[in-house]
Amino acid sequence: MKKYAVITLILFAVSFLSGCGDDESIGIGPVKKIELGAVDKALGEKGRVIFEQKCVACHKLDSKLVGPPLKDVTKRRKPEWIMNMILNPEQMTKENTAAKQLFGQYLTQMTFQNVSQDDARAILEYFRTIDSN
Repeated sequence: MKKYAVITLILFAVSFLSGCGDDESIGIGPVKKIELGAVDKALGEKGRVIFEQKCVACHKLDSKLVGPPLKDVTKRRKPEWIMNMILNPEQMTKENTAAKQLFGQYLTQMTFQNVSQDDARAILEYFRTIDSN
């Protein structure tokens, strides 16, 4: 009986320390893995249009507005994290360390802008286009 209790305790400790499979660097949301190739300028242009419609009220590329500047975000964060922040901002700021820090710094909750996963991918490609210059 003791043997099973010890094994259970060890398994619990391992799952607790590993975060139960959560990867802080990709965030919390529907995007678990994304394969990126060369920058797709057409998709980036679609992302620019979406960004200008939905994001510019709070974000600039080179300076702080309501939210953080987004230039070089693809150099600071994994693509999955960026997309999950776009698609799941409220849960991200509650449960992801990096998103909590941003919330603490900017003191404004990013809101979901009613974008699809395809839209978020296009916005990511827009950021990649800008960050590759």
